[in-house]
Amino acid sequence: MVSEYDRGAVPAGLVTRRELRSMNLSPGRNAGPIAILRCKLCATRPNWSCRHPTRGYLLRADLAVPKRTPTLDQEWALDRAMAARQTCPVPTCRRRYEFCLPLKTLGSCLECFDGTPADPTTYIAPRTKHLLAA
Repeated sequence: MVSEYDRGAVPAGLVTRRELRSMNLSPGRNAGPIAILRCKLCATRPNWSCRHPTRGYLLRADLAVPKRTPTLDQEWALDRAMAARQTCPVPTCRRRYEFCLPLKTLGSCLECFDGTPADPTTYIAPRTKHLLAA
């Protein structure tokens, strides 16, 4: 039986995943949650066991380890994946936007789809070809 705590009554050393993330830690050697943080509704009903999706799982902070930093290859792969989601596939456009494009529904950026002008501060223009004579 996992123990349950109300908000504000959690013992020192127990934290949620969100609190671990804010401290730049990962769960590390925690095998799983050791306690449950009850939701606001169940805090008013002490005889109930909290089964709501808003409950939180508590982990031991002393078993947490620092987050791993991604390697340069991992960062490069993530940048390529985001570039695929942010770049308009129309050959005459090829702009990379600061946000993900609705490629599944529209298939292109809004300017290519229906002519809605794009704000120049939201995209990076594609590279131009080298047109020098030399």
